[in-house]
Amino acid sequence: MQYSIVNFQSVVDSSHSLRLDAEFFHPDYLKIQHQLEKIGSHRLIDFQVKIRHPKEIKRNYVDEGVLLLRGQNVRPLSIDLTSNPVYISEEDAERLKENTIRYKNILIMRSGANVGQCAIYLENNDAISMSDTLIIQSGNLNPFFLTIFLNTKYGAKFIERGKYGSAQPHIAPPFLYQIPIPVYESLPTLIEKVYLYSKDIKELSKTCYTEAQTLLLSELGLAGWQPKQQLTFVKNFSDMENAGRIDADYFQPKYDEIVNAINNYSGGSDTLGNLCSTKRGSLIKDSFYDEKKGTPYIRGADFSGGVLSDNKLVFINSEFERTNETQVFENDIVFSLIGSVGETALVTKEFTGSYISNNTGKIHSKSPNFSITLHVLLASIIGELYFEKYKTQTAQPKISDKDLHNFVIPILADEKQTEIQQKVLESFRLRNQSKDLLESAKRAVEIAIEQDEQAAIEWLESVQRVDV
Repeated sequence: MQYSIVNFQSVVDSSHSLRLDAEFFHPDYLKIQHQLEKIGSHRLIDFQVKIRHPKEIKRNYVDEGVLLLRGQNVRPLSIDLTSNPVYISEEDAERLKENTIRYKNILIMRSGANVGQCAIYLENNDAISMSDTLIIQSGNLNPFFLTIFLNTKYGAKFIERGKYGSAQPHIAPPFLYQIPIPVYESLPTLIEKVYLYSKDIKELSKTCYTEAQTLLLSELGLAGWQPKQQLTFVKNFSDMENAGRIDADYFQPKYDEIVNAINNYSGGSDTLGNLCSTKRGSLIKDSFYDEKKGTPYIRGADFSGGVLSDNKLVFINSEFERTNETQVFENDIVFSLIGSVGETALVTKEFTGSYISNNTGKIHSKSPNFSITLHVLLASIIGELYFEKYKTQTAQPKISDKDLHNFVIPILADEKQTEIQQKVLESFRLRNQSKDLLESAKRAVEIAIEQDEQAAIEWLESVQRVDV
């Protein structure tokens, strides 16, 4: 049994929203608070920090306008804009200007599945944030250092301490203002340089992947091609009978343009069903979930923008006995069957052997080169249009194995596939390097707390070759 002895007067005099529950005074929290007070720290509010709670938004999306940040965009340390960015009109943005987030503002998830996750906004254009976040203007604090600190094990513990509610946990701004922040002279500037260098590396990663897509589209004669949504066109009744569909969008000519280009490709083409095998995932009861160890269980929330992430990953514990559950291995492709249909990710080595959920599926090819080429295609405008055409628009959009098998796929020469593979693997290498830089920055702040600032600086300079 663990217990804490806390003076009652210190409880009623505190500015922590008058928390009286035992969990708030857990020994682990008190130990970290004492450690930070011992090395010298100030409350967040002492740095003239401002925290804003965005108001509720009616989701009226438009094709072009002002970027709207949602909870799914907020990942630990960085804002993810690679997956399905959405926009609102200039008029709606003006009405919601108090929800504006600007360069170097920090977003922290106030509620929802990602509650407590925080990241810094580093886009040049202002955006509008949803109400499930809090916007932090860092005042006299270096925003890069503050973001890193809130993501360390110490900052994360304080954010965890401030959660309240059970079914849907929340974090209140009054509590965040009281979080103790350690003060250092040189480390924040070094952290900022590492952070910005990490961002540059991440942009290079995106460029490499874009180059892989350009290689593919150019090979098919589709570089620069833009699909057009036609208001009127003519189809035969027999076309509807053969397709088993009567919705007009299914027969948009833009889909035929894609298929014709691939069918006319000099290297030939075939259907995905003939080239690969597919299999749906399995439902595993949450009673077997573990937050830290076991076999990874990949769900739709674990991939976006073509990348598998372990940010919210759950694991299946050793008590689970496998029967016919679906597993994925390196170079398989996972995709979303329901909801965000069309999201895909290439399985990397660290996810080999993972289970996948019943809302996801896998595509397996015997050739690693072909798997990578196929993933690039599915993540391109070609794959986007394929999924758009075949998904059924019900309460929850979904796609069947039969329809997936109908995707027409080009057969590229081995040399071209190798060229694409090299671009993709370089993109993955750079992405991992960018992530490692931020993880090193986190560890440096933890070393500063556990030892001293100089030890942190020396360690960071030794493990990262950054011009600082």
